[in-house]
Amino acid sequence: MLNQKLIINMLKTKKLLLSTGISLALICCSTLAKNNKNQLPEIGAAGFSVLSIDKEQFIGDAMMKQVRASQPLLHDPVLNEYINSLGNLLVKNANDVNYAFDFFIVNSKELNAFAFFGGHIGIHSGLITTADNESELASVIAHEISHVTQRHLARRLEAQSRSQPLSIAGIASGILLALINPNLGMAALTTSMAASQQSGINYTRGNEKEADRVGISLLANSGFDPNGAPNFFGKMAEKFRYISKPPAMLLTHPMPDSRISDARIRAQNYPVVHLKPSLQFELTKARILARYERNPKTNIEMFEGLLKFERYELKEAVLYGLALSYLANNTYDKARDILEKLIKNDPNNLFYADAISDVYIATKEFDKAEKLLKRLSLLMPNNQIVALNYANVLQEANQLDQASSLLQDFLITQPNHFIGNDLLTTIYRKQDKIGLMHASKAEVFALLGIYPKAIDELQTAIKFSSDSPLFIKRLKARILQFRAQEEKLQRL
Repeated sequence: MLNQKLIINMLKTKKLLLSTGISLALICCSTLAKNNKNQLPEIGAAGFSVLSIDKEQFIGDAMMKQVRASQPLLHDPVLNEYINSLGNLLVKNANDVNYAFDFFIVNSKELNAFAFFGGHIGIHSGLITTADNESELASVIAHEISHVTQRHLARRLEAQSRSQPLSIAGIASGILLALINPNLGMAALTTSMAASQQSGINYTRGNEKEADRVGISLLANSGFDPNGAPNFFGKMAEKFRYISKPPAMLLTHPMPDSRISDARIRAQNYPVVHLKPSLQFELTKARILARYERNPKTNIEMFEGLLKFERYELKEAVLYGLALSYLANNTYDKARDILEKLIKNDPNNLFYADAISDVYIATKEFDKAEKLLKRLSLLMPNNQIVALNYANVLQEANQLDQASSLLQDFLITQPNHFIGNDLLTTIYRKQDKIGLMHASKAEVFALLGIYPKAIDELQTAIKFSSDSPLFIKRLKARILQFRAQEEKLQRL
């Protein structure tokens, strides 16, 4: 994993941009309501009369930039790799997939998951740690995938535009806010919706029923236990039945008893599936607990207690969580002992490789880290966990030219990788390559949807690149691209 200084710098950058919020997404929805000339004729599929697939994807990408700038996302390559692998396993078996999906994790103990335009699906970390097994987590993701493939948000906009065309922007804004921040969003809905708009809420419940049906089918067809859905629904309903403030997910995903019973009946239509505990899932839970919840000493006591009383699904996951807790507590020898044993038995496990790389950096055993990551990079070229850890180890070892070269190659295949661009900016700064640093920083701002700042960075890069006419041409071309993106948003 990347060092803590880099993460802190990223968070500071995000704080400067909080004022943008998700205003761009709301502007998109507002202008969308006005530009009736851009609406497509209805061709039989619900949702197509309000948003074309291309517009839906473009608005979704713009919203994702604003979510990066305003929400506490976990920029953790290991967790991102896992959640996208799990999500895409489900997408592979879904119908009506119109674009690539993107899955991300919000650092929040709040139980919530949400989907919005363009196949973007967010899962709160608290929901992951609450799930007892991978089928339960997969059931939530399958449900959100179904919201996207059934184009529920577009269909809700269509339904509201028919009855209240003049207020569609306010309604859409409230719906979008409700998905991302239910407490704030529900307040927005309350102020913008009259009693006659209650049908909009009922329509949402209809969406939930459809997403349950499609999601459970998808869950079963992907090899997971279909009972993961009703089990997780029932767990949430029981846990929060008598609590005055329900979790965010129950605000946006109503959970009446009939919905749980319907889910159980649907799950019974599929063969019973008995799955072994998933090591990747258990390692993910342990990583979230150890890295992002509570303090190291508390976590050490917790994981040691789980080992002592053998309260675990897989011992390796508890050992991994304990090693991460030792690392966070600067107890490097104990962390190294555990991780070296784990990776010896499972040499290609990237959870272990990431953690042991952090230990080797802390103890300045750069040769060991380089040897491990070089082997993995040959085995898994351009894997984000391997590439970012390898580049980070190289920069910590002051091998800056190798680090920047590795990241440049990585970003050719994944140009929109937020951490990759941010880490490259840091390395260029250390190399005193001012023009390249500002150009790389521009890409970071662009990924946050802050095009004016991105253009400013590119113009500064031009000033420091007078000795490279070809590079200046590339910078000017990129400025034109960013301006075109802004204009495209305004034309929606």
